[in-house]
Amino acid sequence: VMINKARENADKIGFNNVEFRQGDIENMPIGGSSIDVVVSNCVLNLVPNKTKVINEIHRVLKPGGHFSISDIVLAGELPSALKQDAEMYAGCVAGAIQKSDYLKAIEDAGFQSITIQKEKPIVLPDDILEKYLTQSEIEAYKNSNLGIFSISVYAEKQGEKVAKKKLNLIDISAETKSNCAPESGCC
Repeated sequence: VMINKARENADKIGFNNVEFRQGDIENMPIGGSSIDVVVSNCVLNLVPNKTKVINEIHRVLKPGGHFSISDIVLAGELPSALKQDAEMYAGCVAGAIQKSDYLKAIEDAGFQSITIQKEKPIVLPDDILEKYLTQSEIEAYKNSNLGIFSISVYAEKQGEKVAKKKLNLIDISAETKSNCAPESGCC
């Protein structure tokens, strides 16, 4: 459905130089070193094997290509009741990993110029916390060093910078954008 909608929208605005493919972000249906830019909005945290996805992004990017990914990461361990709940999963929180592990996976894949372009804390309201935690657990959570953050990360694949004229772009977030409503704090 999203692929057809994207094609219709591209036709409406006269973009005849784009192609949409359905695929798995852990095994993208595209040749290696063929994409200039990868963008993603709140998807990697929903994928169990984030390292595989990051390595796949590295595989499809041309030398000198780059990515810009917005996602949710953690600092410290979420209480298990929060982490395992479906509402937290749909809200892009339950699948999040530690910020340090996220950035290390990007570095280990071979990316360079890794930059956090934006970082914003996500504050869970008391009415949500009360669904999952006791009052004493809420106090402990609020007084801890634990944090949930929306970050935007930029990184480059080693090689010459890509010219800005004509770019091959892949957006790996189309299927899950509906999970993160505007102003919801998710990415």
